[in-house]
Amino acid sequence: MLTGHRTWVFDQKPVIISTGTVGGPFEAEGLLADDFDLLHSDLWLNQDSYEKAHKVLIEEASTKAIEKAGLQKDQIQFFLGGDLINQITPTSFACRTLGTPYLGLFGACSTSMEGLALGAYLVNTKGADYLLTGASSHNTAVEKQFRYPTEYGGQKPPTAQWTVTGAGVALLSSSGEGPRVTSATIGRVIDMGLTDPFNMGGAMAPAAVDTIETHLRERNIDPSYYDLIVTGDLGKIGHKASLELFKKHGTPIREEQYKDCGLMIYREGQPVLSGASGPGCSATVVYGHLLNRMKKGDFKRMLVVATGALLSPLSFQQSETIPCIAHAVSIEYGGE
Repeated sequence: MLTGHRTWVFDQKPVIISTGTVGGPFEAEGLLADDFDLLHSDLWLNQDSYEKAHKVLIEEASTKAIEKAGLQKDQIQFFLGGDLINQITPTSFACRTLGTPYLGLFGACSTSMEGLALGAYLVNTKGADYLLTGASSHNTAVEKQFRYPTEYGGQKPPTAQWTVTGAGVALLSSSGEGPRVTSATIGRVIDMGLTDPFNMGGAMAPAAVDTIETHLRERNIDPSYYDLIVTGDLGKIGHKASLELFKKHGTPIREEQYKDCGLMIYREGQPVLSGASGPGCSATVVYGHLLNRMKKGDFKRMLVVATGALLSPLSFQQSETIPCIAHAVSIEYGGE
């Protein structure tokens, strides 16, 4: 199953039998609103804190996925997931409600594919029959922790990105119908010495390029094997930087096959500056919009590369640079 140094090829090809995606009011105004299972009209979700509202997003997305698969909660053997808030408390508290055996993950905005890779590994080795994996974020909870509370009204530079309010989960199984997880390449931490927390895309681009090029090399495939290669949330700055790096390295990735979730979810005119971000960005776009397109036959093979900046308020306060990571998972559907 191990191919090369950091790539797993899954011979059993675990199946994504269902997904659940939930978003907030800003996402309801975006381009992909029709691909969410549930959208909320306000950020509070009838809770008395944004962090509690964040927890509800995860609970609802998980419940949707379980219901769509026709299963009961007690049939789910594991939940693998995480978020950005202190000690991933929204996810941990959501799993208190769900009652599912739980493995908490922190990969910042790379968490969606970290979870899918590890989940596929568990299912592929018969470690689970059914498991949930997902990631989430809440705009105002994240702003409060990493930047300034939204009430402060702080100005942001054009390189900044808008954190998605949303949760996306996938229900993986050893059998059934649906898109299949065929391989995964685990990222390594790359730090180019950048320190600006308002330019996450630029910081994460080298990690995305490193993981994509490693995946292609270790699987001995050309980029043309995939109909779509999509990054998590590089935004305008990181997307452009990564294309320049591919060109510099001689990696033949076509611009039309190379997309970014952070550039898909919102409409022109929404004030998102360089694009979307947050663990919920790739989780909702992939488990909603992109898998829906796959099932319609728009494409058969995609490589999802979720990118994460592994900084914290503490590391920023201590003038640390920004270490970044990217995890890649290949998903295939049809033509088997």
